Amino acid sequence: MNNNHFRWNKDYILAIVDNHIIDYPSPINLSYAWSFGALAGICLVIQILTGVFLAMHYTPHVDLAFSSVEHIMRDVNNGWLIRYMHANGASMFFIVVYSHIFRGLYYGSFMAPREHLWCSGVVIFLLMMATAFMGYVLPWGQMSFWGATVITNLFSAIPIVGPSIVDWLWGGFCVDNATLNRFFSLHFVLPFVIAGLVIAHIALLHKDGSNNPLGISSDSDKISFYPYFYVKDLFSLLCFISFFSIILFYYPNLLGHPDNYIPANPMSTPAHIVPEWYFLPFYAILRSIPDKLGGVVAMGGAIVILLFLPFLNTSEVRSSTFRPIYRIFFWLLFADFLLLGWIGQEVVEEPYTLIGQLGTVFYFLFFLFLMPLIGLIESALIKTRNF
Repeated sequence: MNNNHFRWNKDYILAIVDNHIIDYPSPINLSYAWSFGALAGICLVIQILTGVFLAMHYTPHVDLAFSSVEHIMRDVNNGWLIRYMHANGASMFFIVVYSHIFRGLYYGSFMAPREHLWCSGVVIFLLMMATAFMGYVLPWGQMSFWGATVITNLFSAIPIVGPSIVDWLWGGFCVDNATLNRFFSLHFVLPFVIAGLVIAHIALLHKDGSNNPLGISSDSDKISFYPYFYVKDLFSLLCFISFFSIILFYYPNLLGHPDNYIPANPMSTPAHIVPEWYFLPFYAILRSIPDKLGGVVAMGGAIVILLFLPFLNTSEVRSSTFRPIYRIFFWLLFADFLLLGWIGQEVVEEPYTLIGQLGTVFYFLFFLFLMPLIGLIESALIKTRNF
């Protein structure tokens, strides 16, 4: 009976692997842009594995955290490699995920019947940002400490409950040892929560099937994932590894901040406090609003608004390949996002403040006004032509 039970479990697992990886029916016209999902999964695995090894040598204490990171870099066998892989792996993860999101925006992957798939991806993105922020605090350098102080203080703008939330995050009356311990614990646990959500994300993907560059139904024109599309993913993986390796071995500190190699000092405030590069567009939106509460709402809204895209969309056409008006504004949104990223690292003075405000206005205008309007215009044009 035990042998039969083991054989049944093995057959069941093999059937799942076969149905969802090997013989998974994929649209015949998928391009390399569809490799970003697989690359994001690989980045998550890299972050979890390197994070587990780093946790073996890291000490979450304000007096020892910075020294323990230097110990990993100098004394642990290949510790420098593991630490740089983890630190730069976060940047690689966000590069891949941002590419994945913009690909979804371009090809209409947020439209029905994949709205739940899109929303699950946005939730994963939110958890990624929370995990990355807490991970940035752990080295306990100057930028880590002051970044944690500034960002956690933002919650104090929430009426009534704001100060209580800040006290809970800090575990006291300032960013101190309790804060570091809490952030370390959450930073260690959240990637496994993300991994569980990724499994759900893949299940939703396979439930409705993959989108395709043309945005049309491909139910009758599919081929198995293996051996056709795994070659594309493998080539994309090799390109990704090459790019990652160049950053890792030649420019490991390119995407970091030099002030984080200075031990945290509550008595010395850096001249210019900035978060990691992948937070800069949203940081620019935060700073573009003169009111503290308004800035917090705008920054949170810039991310949460992605959850409502399936419901804001009015277009009957999915892919931008057949939406020339939307395509123009999509690339303007992409340029605006890059512009906000540049503004986020500049000092709060003119003309950067004005540019940031204009970029923020266009960001929200695109999702709340232009996207629904363009969909209605294009639908009207289609009906006119058909008539």
